[in-house]
Amino acid sequence: MVIRLEDFLSLEKQLCFAIYETSSEFNKLYTSVLQPFGLTYPQYLVLLALWEKDEVTVKELGERLNLGTGTLTPMITRMADNNWLRKERSTTDERKVYISLQPKALQEQQAITQKVKEEILSCHIDFQEYEQLLHQLKILQNKLKKRKGKG
Repeated sequence: MVIRLEDFLSLEKQLCFAIYETSSEFNKLYTSVLQPFGLTYPQYLVLLALWEKDEVTVKELGERLNLGTGTLTPMITRMADNNWLRKERSTTDERKVYISLQPKALQEQQAITQKVKEEILSCHIDFQEYEQLLHQLKILQNKLKKRKGKG
């Protein structure tokens, strides 16, 4: 069977478009879940990272989330203003700023994660399918990162 480039040029055959549309649906899902908590999806990612490992530097958090300080710093400031996080400059190295969870973030963790879980379950994705999708996406992500001449 000969595969022609023309076979992949329609919109419906574009993997990137399917991922784009899926991402848009995830954004809608997470917006509806997180809005009652006053959180955005990127802020939720910050909380997820800190629930896994609290008291990290802004640099470490940025590396974990693949976000630059220009994006992360204003987000952290807003979250600190809303009592989700605390920022504290290192006493030994003033260039380092540590981020830690406030009690509000710990108190709301179960409610937030429960709402996310319920919304994911409403999509009728069972655990095995979830794991398979995540695995395939990670493979794709790695292939994109390692593409010829780029990695």
